Amino acid sequence: MKRAATLALVVLASVACGGQSPVASTGPAPPTTSETEPATSEPTPTATTPTATEPPSFDAEVSQVTRDQLRYSWREGCPVHYRDLRLIRMTYWGFDDKPHTGELVVRKTVTDDIVQVFEKLYDWRWPIRRMELIDVYKGDDYDSIDADNTSAFNCRQATGSSSWSKHAYGEAIDINPRENPYVTADGRTAHSNARKYTKRPMKGKGVINPGDKVVRAFAQVGWQWGGNWSGTKDYQHFSKGGG
Repeated sequence: MKRAATLALVVLASVACGGQSPVASTGPAPPTTSETEPATSEPTPTATTPTATEPPSFDAEVSQVTRDQLRYSWREGCPVHYRDLRLIRMTYWGFDDKPHTGELVVRKTVTDDIVQVFEKLYDWRWPIRRMELIDVYKGDDYDSIDADNTSAFNCRQATGSSSWSKHAYGEAIDINPRENPYVTADGRTAHSNARKYTKRPMKGKGVINPGDKVVRAFAQVGWQWGGNWSGTKDYQHFSKGGG
């Protein structure tokens, strides 16, 4: 019995001192600190929201005109010499809701008036169908109106008169003549494509109404509207000082 007790004490002492062999690990050994690479993170993509391109700001360029540019609209005997006229190349807002560049010829004394008004129209995104020189239509006022063309200088007589039109002085402009037709006292217009626009007031793209912001903008620079005439109405027509 003494021998058995002695053996038991020896075994306990051996275990307490860590004499038991370690159990081998079945997995790979972890890397040492010197072999461990720092963790890296992939860059997070930044989401970008595409922004709509802003339309260009209004621009106007005033220059002299040559005789060749006015081949059909000017001739000897006109009440103003072509050297006293100016070409304005400027931005306008189209019926397609896009900016365009158009051309008008006016008397040199009213270029500031025109630029001031048309800058407002552009900033308002007020639409204009087209803006070409009357010479594109060989000086034919009827064809220009039928094409809904906004134009200014044209050496011609006033409609139904033997006197010079204000257009012959470069001091008048016709805007969107289809939407704003010349209407006789009995309510008729010479252009079939403009018949539905003979009444005022009315809603519509590019339509000018009594007292609206287009009329007021021209009034601020001393231009009068043909829509205020008694009897015959010329809704497209603005002129310096009236007439």
